[in-house]
Amino acid sequence: MSVAPLAERMRPNTLDELVGQQHLTGQGSILRTAIGQGKLPSMILWGPPGVGKTTIANIIAHTLNVPFYTLSAISSGVKDVREVIEDAKSKQGAILFIDEIHRFNKGQQDALLGAVEKGIIRLIGATTENPSFEVNSALLSRCQVYVLKALGKDELVELLHVVLEKDSVLKTKNIQLKETEALLTISGGDARKLLNLLELVTDALGVNAIITDDKVMAIAQQKIALYDKKGEQHYDIISAFIKSMRGSDPNGAVYWLARMIEGGEDVKFIARRMLIFASEDIGNSNPNALLLATSTFQAVTMIGYPESRIILSQCATYLASSSKSNAAYAAIGAALAAVKQTGDLPVPLHLRNAPTKLMKDMDYGKDYKYAHQFEDNFTLQEYLPDKLKGTAFYVPQKNTREEEMRKLLKERWKGKYGY
Repeated sequence: MSVAPLAERMRPNTLDELVGQQHLTGQGSILRTAIGQGKLPSMILWGPPGVGKTTIANIIAHTLNVPFYTLSAISSGVKDVREVIEDAKSKQGAILFIDEIHRFNKGQQDALLGAVEKGIIRLIGATTENPSFEVNSALLSRCQVYVLKALGKDELVELLHVVLEKDSVLKTKNIQLKETEALLTISGGDARKLLNLLELVTDALGVNAIITDDKVMAIAQQKIALYDKKGEQHYDIISAFIKSMRGSDPNGAVYWLARMIEGGEDVKFIARRMLIFASEDIGNSNPNALLLATSTFQAVTMIGYPESRIILSQCATYLASSSKSNAAYAAIGAALAAVKQTGDLPVPLHLRNAPTKLMKDMDYGKDYKYAHQFEDNFTLQEYLPDKLKGTAFYVPQKNTREEEMRKLLKERWKGKYGY
């Protein structure tokens, strides 16, 4: 007789058994209260992989004891949605759970609208992507969005101990958990991946075994697949892709891109990460990078696979080959840190708007120098609050276009900001 995977065997049936997400499911929380009252809204559960989205949906169905339908956005289409809706018309309080709802296109999402609005179904959608971008506004307006948090180290270690003590298979093996760092690192905060890895390790070690980091690493390196089409290494692969482009290696970039394409990764997910990269890691060193990345996102959204692989490759190799600068990224980080540290500093009087006589009498706008009235449209003038005078948030780096900017700023500000 086949035995279900560990992650499935240990899937919680009640909110009290759930590890993590106490802000949503703890005593007195909004979601627990809604479930307890049976007044469940349609909802989108948004969070990283393996934090309990599917589990919460199953707990809701089990607790409310209502008809429960499940669809995967990867394999289901409009026909499947309509069949569920038709069947649900004769049933009270039906719930439709759609995993990876961000992969549904506009037509598929539109097919849900009427049923959700009329209360034929209560929708629970799960997504790892920002629903503001991936769920159309009409459907989103009919759903509550609940944000699930990544599980912390203590929660994941607690889960490991609970599983070893309570699972019907593992508790007979007398496994001792001595070290957990490797298990946590490889699983990357994904509880499902953590349990799959634990099962792999315990199967390899047998009974009366002691789990150590070295043993976990040795087993993992031998047996873990390089890419799981279900997304087990979703973030590992995208991390390698980004770091290859950051390191100016188009060969590495296109290889990891190919791994994602072959694994069925969402084209918009890849394109969105390149959009961020173009600004974060290239920035003003080559402003065309952001334009190409934006065009890439628009293009692959329109055409999809398989043709989009060509556009993705063009953009990835361009970004990898471009000059790099994270000056703009560092600048906003430094500026935000200054704002948090210094609070709401007053705007200097010469920079304030003065639409009324009273404001002018209070010296609002006094001594402001209009840059266009000066040679080269530039004049020395302080634009920061008094407490932050002379602070350099944006420091252009020594490459191509930004080097030219560095020279210009150095000449204009005459070393004032330490360039």
